[in-house]
Amino acid sequence: MPLILTVNAGSSSIKCALYAAAPTLAELASAQIDAIGPNAHVLIAAAGQRRGHAIGAVDHAGGFVQIIAALQALSDGRQIAAVGHRIVHGGAGIDGPRVLNDAVMAELAALAPLAPLHQPHNLAGVHATRKAFPTALQVGAFDTAFHRGHDRVQDMYALPRRYYAQGIRRYGFHGLSYASIAGQLAVAHPDLAQGRVIVAHLGNGASLCAMAGGRSVASSMGFSALDGLPMGTRVGQLDPGVVLYLLGQGMDAAALTRLFYEESGLKGLSGISHDMRVLLASDAPEAADAIAYFTARLTREIGAMAAVLGGIDALVFTGGIGENAAPIRASALEPLAFIGLEVDGPANAAHAAVIHKGAVPILVMATDEERIIAQAARDALLTRGGAG
Repeated sequence: MPLILTVNAGSSSIKCALYAAAPTLAELASAQIDAIGPNAHVLIAAAGQRRGHAIGAVDHAGGFVQIIAALQALSDGRQIAAVGHRIVHGGAGIDGPRVLNDAVMAELAALAPLAPLHQPHNLAGVHATRKAFPTALQVGAFDTAFHRGHDRVQDMYALPRRYYAQGIRRYGFHGLSYASIAGQLAVAHPDLAQGRVIVAHLGNGASLCAMAGGRSVASSMGFSALDGLPMGTRVGQLDPGVVLYLLGQGMDAAALTRLFYEESGLKGLSGISHDMRVLLASDAPEAADAIAYFTARLTREIGAMAAVLGGIDALVFTGGIGENAAPIRASALEPLAFIGLEVDGPANAAHAAVIHKGAVPILVMATDEERIIAQAARDALLTRGGAG
């Protein structure tokens, strides 16, 4: 029975999982390295058991070596027939999974400046698994692909039209997460899935997606993964005049990149941490300011997405903050009772799957990006007749 390996490489973590390609797509084991840098640690789950330990100083290259070796040891010598990769940016032309040949890889490498925290690590994972599994089919699943069906007005900026032709447009991100939620809704809540649904993917990266009939209509993220909501270390929505001002003060592109991607967001606002759990536990007024800004922007973006959809039939929270931070959900929705979004306090505090008491259903759902990646890899294998 051939296996599928999934690779989800982020800015500070690497997540991998092993799946049986047939007869059903069953997860057999997973491994994750968090806090890549001087104090990394690994967590491995297999056969119903989880174990973790510190591994010290590890960069992405070393992390790939360790995590691949760990999962190879759990494969029982079975062939890894395909490797599925999360790729953050697929540009304007990619609207679904792709086999990652040299031509596609070159195209994706050229997009790295648009997703500097993710794209280089995504592609490094491809190179690492090509070396480890030279006969395996390499398949990319793209965060931007889910949003490629937008109306033109949702993808444009008010710049001269030639810039749109050059690729300066709204791409949207977190598409694998939104695809996961759309698929789960279709099974568990088919009536809601056909309606107007806003999904809030809230974690170290955060965005909203407006969906109609399970398809993306609009995203809070735009040209890059900086736009929209404030995030762990990313700035979110920003007047471009600020960029012009900082350039005039002598900052160059490299300094602005560090500022907007690594030093802003919750970390910059609080001066304490990028981690919402730390901020919620803090008594510092700076932490309260960061939380208040995050929730205010979340309220605003939910309202904007409801306007795009012409109403709302359901709201779904997902991601680390979305699934676990009850105070954030409550605070962000308190001003939105006028559109039917009312939180049931006890259900919200208990992190129940259903947390509304008003007219509009509010759900809390766990996203499963790895399964979306595995499905893309299995489909590519089936197309090539290699799934067994």
